[in-house]
Amino acid sequence: MTIHWADVAAEKLADRSPHTVATGITPSGQIHLGNMREVMTADAVFRAILSRGGEARLIYIADTYDPLRRLYPFLPKSFEEHVGKPLSEIPCPEGCCESYADHFLLPFFDSLERLGIRPEVYRADRMYKDGLYVDAIKTALLKRDDIARILKEVSGRDLPADWSPLDAICESCGRLNSTKVTGFDLEGETAEYVCRCGQSGTASFRGGGKLAWRVDWPARWSILEVTVEPFGKDHATAGGSYDTGKRISEEVYGYPAPYPVVYEWIHLKGKGAMHSSTGIVVTIRDMLDVVPPEVLRYLIIRTKPEKHIEFDPGLPLLTLIEEYDRRAGEERAIELSKVGAEQATAIPYRHMVTAVQIAGDDPEKLMVVLERSGYDTSEGDRILSRAANVRAWLDRYAPPFVKFHLQEALPAKIKNVEPELREALGALAGRIEGKGAEEIHNEVYAVAEERGIEAKELFSAIYVAFLGQKQGPKAGWFLASLDGEFVRERLLAAAAD
Repeated sequence: MTIHWADVAAEKLADRSPHTVATGITPSGQIHLGNMREVMTADAVFRAILSRGGEARLIYIADTYDPLRRLYPFLPKSFEEHVGKPLSEIPCPEGCCESYADHFLLPFFDSLERLGIRPEVYRADRMYKDGLYVDAIKTALLKRDDIARILKEVSGRDLPADWSPLDAICESCGRLNSTKVTGFDLEGETAEYVCRCGQSGTASFRGGGKLAWRVDWPARWSILEVTVEPFGKDHATAGGSYDTGKRISEEVYGYPAPYPVVYEWIHLKGKGAMHSSTGIVVTIRDMLDVVPPEVLRYLIIRTKPEKHIEFDPGLPLLTLIEEYDRRAGEERAIELSKVGAEQATAIPYRHMVTAVQIAGDDPEKLMVVLERSGYDTSEGDRILSRAANVRAWLDRYAPPFVKFHLQEALPAKIKNVEPELREALGALAGRIEGKGAEEIHNEVYAVAEERGIEAKELFSAIYVAFLGQKQGPKAGWFLASLDGEFVRERLLAAAAD
């Protein structure tokens, strides 16, 4: 039997305990499905360690002290003045949160809760301001030459003679990407700097600056005692930030680098890898409107991290949902995807797509439609939640041919249907009363064969009679979901027209 990838990682980590599994994202824009792969990968390894009887904690580090890199397409022109400032110190782009960072973090944290992911949260700005980085900053400044040598040896990057591992925040313009540290006082825990804006001053080690990324990452490993961390393939390239981080962690900070779990990107079908700066995104909130949280977890957890995921939110998403609902996928992946004690639903998602379009926005009618198809509707709240998912999918991602509207009156287009097909509709009316979905489906084929017509033509005639279009959902299941007398009268009316 194949061992799930999360259990493979947990097995390799069995000799070392306790574990701190870390994950983190820079909240520079909408946190999307591609970002979520890192968090879910970490959570899967965390759960796998616990299931083996290991001791572990899951932490999330929000890189709120990273600078705004550039003016992203979704930002107003006025935010150009904030480029280079820490995200936690920039105002909310819509004025609804305390900071730019919070604007993107808070909805993300809500989504994590819905996904059953409950990490200890560390905000980088608070870590710096509260002094958690002070010793790491002192070490980096003292061992500046060692760090520069490692960066040169591993990445081949030549650093300028005045390079410093610390970026100070200018007290005048607020930027940390335009300053240069010119000296430091270890006892006073301060650094002197000059800024391109013309300002010079002194910055405290407690929030007055931030370590450069390739130093910050290994520094936090020792600060938070990280033992496992997933990260994207961009950090795993030869000479990349993990390679330099490993050397810096072990040689400068005297701390073993965490076990790496490298993951590939999630590609949006036909558009490429998701990235908030390019606008190629499906946000977590959007996805949770469309699918139950356990299915979103399953999308990621069922695939090995080193394999990219081609995400198609159209019909393939329905196949994924039904695979999870039927518990047809790998058992361990399904187990690691569970959010609570939910049981598999007996109502196929595709049938819900049909039922919701028949019922419209009427919840009582929806229950009646489902009961006609023989489904148990006792778990009303759960059914309505799934119906809300279906409506969101129909609005945002469903291909046009899946959508339909049940016509209250006989569509005028029935006049374009051949007479022999309309006669067959009348014959069908007398043969399906009281029958189930599959029996009705078979009767369509039987009537077509008896009359020497193509079954697909008869199916098209059915759709025209009820929907005013030549295609629709599986006819037997569709007709079984409707009121029997309504179906009979419509078929007879179509035949008589």
